[in-house]
Order: sequence, then structure tokens, then C-alpha cells
Amino acid sequence: MLPLKKIVCPTDFSDPSFEALQAAVELARHFAAELVVIHVVQPIPVVAAEHMGSVVFNVQAYQEEMEQAALKKLQQHLAERLAPGLVVRLLVALGDPADQIVRAADEAQADLIVIATRGQTGFKRLVFGSVAEKVVRLAGVPVLSIRGAQAES
Repeated sequence: MLPLKKIVCPTDFSDPSFEALQAAVELARHFAAELVVIHVVQPIPVVAAEHMGSVVFNVQAYQEEMEQAALKKLQQHLAERLAPGLVVRLLVALGDPADQIVRAADEAQADLIVIATRGQTGFKRLVFGSVAEKVVRLAGVPVLSIRGAQAES
């Protein structure tokens, strides 16, 4: 595993994900590793046409707009947070966040995934699940989870 050559770090633009990004940046700087930052856009659920009435909605075009907006936001946020000289690759994917993060790590042949966890407990964790927990279960590489501020119940 050591030295690290590629590190994948997902972000959902939340404060905890930026805390994880900072840890990933420090590791990438220390090991002179490439940093792959990914944001996953969840697909829009498709509704049967008979339930839509006369509304016309191009789901594919809207999803492409969402992906482009996410890439622009990712570029803006990283321009503020990354020091020059770091090798960074940005990815925007469409799908289930955990699945896409693991897929990106596999395709990049990453040595490590650095991911934020919000520390949700109880009902919120039961209902919403945990992307970080699913990544830990599915990933073929080590996962470093960075606990963000405790989520309010």
C-alpha cells in the first residue's frame, strides 16, 4: 500500500467532505500522489408518462446540465482549496454514490479512498444509510474515513 500513488476523495460539497479533502490533500502532498476528486450526481427518478400529464421534461438533458454544473462547482471549490503543484484529476459521475466512488477507485487503480462520514446515528442512519459505510464494504482498497462534525439528530 505504501507509498501511495493515487488517492480518491469524494465530495458532496459539504463541510465534512471538505475536511476529508484536506486530509487527502495532505496525504497526496506527502507521498507526491495523484489526487482524484469525484462528485457523484444522483440520477433523476423516471416517472411514467401517464403520471406527468402535459409536462414535457427531457431527463437526459437535465442530468447533463446537473453534471456540468457539478463539474464547474467542483473546479471552483478546488481552486480555493488546493495548493499549486498537486496533481489533481476531477471526475463527475452519475449514479449511486458509493458504487461510483468504488468504480472510480478501481478504474484509477487507487491505493486509498479518503471519505468523510457524518457520524449519523439512529433513525437518520437507518433511513438514509451511509455512503461511507457502503464504500468501506465494497472497496478493494483501504478506506480512510474522516469524521466530520457530529450530525444533529
